[in-house]
Parts: sequence; C-alpha cells; structure tokens
Amino acid sequence: MLLAEKTVAIVGGGPGGLTLARLLQLQGVKVQVYERDASRASRVQGATLDLHEESGLAALRQAGLIEAFYAHHRPEAGKLRIVDPQLAISYDWDNEHEHESRPEIDRGPLRTILLDSLAPDTVVWDCQFASMEHAGDGWLLRFKNGTTAQVDVVIGADGARSQIRPYLSPIAPCYSGITIVEGNLYAAAKHAPVLYQLVDGGKVFALGKQQSLILSAKGDGSLAFYTGCKVSEAWVQSCGIDFNNKNSVLAWFKQAFAEWDAAWQALFAGDEMTFVPRPQYYYPLDQAWEAQPNLTIIGDAAHVMPPYAGEGVNMALQDALELAKFLTSAKFSSIHVAIAAFEQTMLKRAAEVTQLTLASTEMLHSDNSIEQLIAMFSEVA
Repeated sequence: MLLAEKTVAIVGGGPGGLTLARLLQLQGVKVQVYERDASRASRVQGATLDLHEESGLAALRQAGLIEAFYAHHRPEAGKLRIVDPQLAISYDWDNEHEHESRPEIDRGPLRTILLDSLAPDTVVWDCQFASMEHAGDGWLLRFKNGTTAQVDVVIGADGARSQIRPYLSPIAPCYSGITIVEGNLYAAAKHAPVLYQLVDGGKVFALGKQQSLILSAKGDGSLAFYTGCKVSEAWVQSCGIDFNNKNSVLAWFKQAFAEWDAAWQALFAGDEMTFVPRPQYYYPLDQAWEAQPNLTIIGDAAHVMPPYAGEGVNMALQDALELAKFLTSAKFSSIHVAIAAFEQTMLKRAAEVTQLTLASTEMLHSDNSIEQLIAMFSEVA
C-alpha cells in the first residue's frame, strides 16, 4: 500500500477531515487530525445537513457508519416551506421519498459519530496551524500553541479560510455578491412561537426583495437561521455592526428587512445569541494547480461555494471517500500519482457543482425567486 509505514496529518476536524481519518484508519494508515478547537465541545454546531446517496451517504457506508447515521438522523427535518416576507406560505414540500434519498442530520450528532469512530487520541485538539516547511521527504508542521509534528503527507481539510491551500495554489476565491449573517435561536418555541410553528421541525425558505432568510430546526429545540443579502464584499468591515452585540445586529435587521413582517424580529429574542457574518465565495470553475507529491486539500479548502444547493458537506465527504480510495489503491505507482489523479477528478466534479450552486444562489436572490423555486420543486415532484 502506498501509505504503508507513512504518517498522515489531516489539518482540520470538520466532517471531511474526520471522515477521511476514519477511512484511512480502516486501511491501517497512521493518521492524526490536528484541530484548532480546544475540545470537541468548544463550538456550537450549525444547522442540519442533508446527505446525498452518491456522496455523503456513500462515504458513511464505506466508513461503516451508516447504521449510526440512521440512529441519529431526523426524518422530519426534510420538510420544507417556501414563504414570502409576510409569512404567507407559497409551497409545502413534504416528500417522503425525498426524505429517504436525502436524509438529514444535525451537524453536532454527525460530528459525534465521526469522532467516536476514530482510534483514541486521533484528534489532537488546540492545534491551530501556524506554518509548515519541507523536512526531508515530508513536512514539519508548526502550531500556534508551540508544538510541532513531522509527517510524510499533509491533507488540508481546514475550511474556507484554509491555511494549507496557499502552499498548494495561489488562486484566490471570487466573491459571489451575497453575504450571510448566521445566527442561532435557542428555546425557539418559547422565544419565537410563530416562527417555530412555521418551521414545524423542518426548514423554511423565506424569499423576497432579492433577499433570503432560511430557518432550520435542530433537534435541541433551537432554530438556526441565515440571512442572505446583496452587499459589497467589504460590507462586514464597513457596515459598522457589532456582531457580538444582539441589539446592534437587530437594529441592522430592522433596517435591512424593513419591508418584511415584524414577526421575523423574534429571531433575535433569545437570551444568549451569537452571530457570524459570512461573505460567500467560490473558486473559478477552471481552477487547477500542479500536484505535489505529498500535499493536497479537500472540502471547502479546495472548492468553497455558497450553501444554496446543499452540496458543501456532501462534496467534502465525497472528497474524503475518493482520496482514501486513491491513496490506498494498488493501481497507482506513487502517492504523487494518486494525488494528481484525485485532484483531477475532484476539480472537475467541483467545477460542475459550483456552476449549479451559483445558478441556485442567483435564483434565490432574484426578483421572482419564489416562482422559480416552486417551479423547480414542482418539476422534481
């Protein structure tokens, strides 16, 4: 096997990195995951994820985790309502077959399943990447806590702001024109009963005025929500909003969504709330780079894109599945050749999915977004 007697470092402990670690360990590979979080409980996990048969579910099956997935998935989370800014329901989507083919799970339980599947001490916590340099035929990794690690192969799974990617490619991402403000409302039934009932355990796509407001119920009784607005790339720095202050964010929301029903403001009624502004980027469809012999990237580090097609986590898990197969296959003459073959396959797939995602992003923020989305769902139905 190509990785026999080799040590692999995966930088980043998200779904893609953890799935890759699991798949490699099943083949006897020595692998460590270096994660910047202080512990597995450091961060609140985001909204629900729908996993697709050919990508996310295929990776979990190969990892031997499909039973654990179905033990924790949320069948009701597949329900979706399309509403306008005044909360009028335009479409109800509750297709049982679709729920089965794209089952949903909260991010927290999925991460727990993946972490619990790994050998003890696979994840090294509190290791925020600082730099790396060639060391013999491998790499010397340096972390901000002062520790180091010398390894044979490095795989960057460290997300949209990847610190590994610049060692591989200088290609910069492109701004999509949309910035999201992400929030999470706990005890939603108490603080926002109207919206909680509207979501009904699933999702709500509220569309209008070239804006979007997406709500997603979570198993813990909270609502994750994402506003989508057409603003400049520098808006987060220039808007003057203190995203650590609920009242400051609420004041912006009241102004930006002034034509929306006041009931939406209940999303800000929680006692403890966090907000994260996220400008949405994507990489050029024709991006490419020269493959390196012992370095590659997966997930958002390789092909970040807006979330409006539900492909992000599925792409990351498919990357993990394909890379693990390529690196443990007998058909390639070297790790270098295996990485080159993986990147060629991955970048072609990423270009196709990015194109579809950008079309969906434009549709959801158009003047007739509701009509277009209903037409799409009607065609699928």
